Amino acid sequence: MSSSQTSSSSSSGEDGDHPFAEFNDITCPMSVILGDGSITVRACLALQRHSVVPLQQSAGEDLYVMVNDVIVARGEVVLVEDSTAIRITDIPTPPGAER
Repeated sequence: MSSSQTSSSSSSGEDGDHPFAEFNDITCPMSVILGDGSITVRACLALQRHSVVPLQQSAGEDLYVMVNDVIVARGEVVLVEDSTAIRITDIPTPPGAER
């Protein structure tokens, strides 16, 4: 796992009382996975602009939110002003954990 700290966190305010407050500003790589599929090497080499690659997910199905290659949530695409974002719809319970 490679994470980098973007700034030093201070121990002032409410965060200073939390035992993990010093980790609040560490960044982690995040990915949003639209879907997956498979194609042959021949089809991969033939890809061009405007090529269509089929995915196994159905239209409207939730996307996966991954942090450090671990699925941490599922969500849907939303537009916020002129940007694309993801609205979290589900946060699965990790195996062996209780809520």
